[in-house]
Amino acid sequence: MRPTYHRPPGLRGASPAPRAAVLLAGLAAFFSLPSAMPSAAAAATPPQTLVIEGTGNGHGVGMSQDGALGYARHGFTYQQILAHYYTGTTLGTASAKAVVKVLIGGRVKRVPIERYVRGVVAAEMPASWPAAALEAQAVASRTYALTDHAGGSRFDVYSDTRSQVYAGTAAETAATNAAVAATAGQIVTYAGRPAITYFFASSGGMTESVQDGFPGAEPEPWLVGVPDAYEGSDARWKLEIPFATAAKRLRGLYRGRFHGVEVIRRGASPRILTARVLGTAAASIVSGPALAGRLGLDSTWEYFYVRTGSALRAEPDHSGRARLFGPLTGSTPNPPPPPERSGGVAPTAGARPALSAGSGGGTAAGG
Repeated sequence: MRPTYHRPPGLRGASPAPRAAVLLAGLAAFFSLPSAMPSAAAAATPPQTLVIEGTGNGHGVGMSQDGALGYARHGFTYQQILAHYYTGTTLGTASAKAVVKVLIGGRVKRVPIERYVRGVVAAEMPASWPAAALEAQAVASRTYALTDHAGGSRFDVYSDTRSQVYAGTAAETAATNAAVAATAGQIVTYAGRPAITYFFASSGGMTESVQDGFPGAEPEPWLVGVPDAYEGSDARWKLEIPFATAAKRLRGLYRGRFHGVEVIRRGASPRILTARVLGTAAASIVSGPALAGRLGLDSTWEYFYVRTGSALRAEPDHSGRARLFGPLTGSTPNPPPPPERSGGVAPTAGARPALSAGSGGGTAAGG
C-alpha cells in the first residue's frame, strides 16, 4: 500500500473482462446449455458479497498529511504538528552541505538537501494548504531523506512513493518554497539523533505504532499510535466485492470454496495485524498489509461483512476491539479531543534505540 495524493482517490476494482472474452464465454454457455443449467438448489441460493468498510489512506505510521492539514487549520504551528505525530521528539539541524542521493529512472542523482526538499514538498502536498502544514511536511521530508537509506551506500531515496515523491524544480511553487525556506536545515530528532519520519495520506482518526504498521519492524518510541483529532468520517470508504472476485484475489490463501475473512489481531489503532482467510476445506493466516494488498484496499483499518441476498452479517472478529463504525454498529464514536496547544516541540525523551532500516519497505508517503 503506497497511496498518496498522486494516486487517484478511491479503491481499485476488478478490471473488466475484454469484450471478446465476454462474447466467447456467452457462445460457450449457449452451446453447452444443457450441462450448464444450474440445479434448482443452486438457482435458489442468493449471491454473496464481501462488504468492507474502512477508514484512512496509507500505512498509518507517523504523520498524517490530512491530519496535519486539520491541525494547521485549527491554529497549530508546524512545531506542534511534528511534536504530536512524532512522540518525544525535538528539532535539530542538518548540515547545510548535506547532499541527497536520489534514484531517478535507474540513475543516481546527487541533489543538495534544500533543493531536494523543495522538489518533494511541492509534490507531496497541495501548495494551497496552510503554511504550517507545508512547513511540517518540509521538516518531515528533510529528515526522511537523511534517514531512509533505501539503497544502502548506493543511494538514499527513491524518487517515488517507495520513499517520497521528488518532482524536481519543475514542481516548485512560491508557497512550498517559502515553507522550505522557513524551516531551512531543521530536522526531527530523538535523543539528539535524526529520527526517521514516516508519513502518509490519511489516518482516519488514529495513527499506528511502527511495529504494528510494518510487520517485523522494531518498536520506536517516537513512532507510536496517537489520536488524530481532525480526521474522522470524511476519511471513510466502503467496498463491495462479489465472492467470486474476492476468491480470485485471495487465491492460494484458502482451500475449497472461499468462505470469508475473520480478524485475529488489531494494532494500537484498530488496523488489522493478522486475519484468517476462510475456505470450506482449509484456511490460512495473513498479515493485515498483505490482505489489504490482495483486496486492493487503501488501509488496514477495516471491518468485514458478508451480504447474502438482502441479509448482512458481520464476519468474526477475535481482536477484542469494538467496531467503531459500520452498518451494524448503530452509533458513531465521539472524535478524540484535540491536544493542548501550549508550548512548542515536546522535550527530548529517553534513550533512542537503533533505527530499524527498511521497516515496511521504507515507504514514507504511501505506506
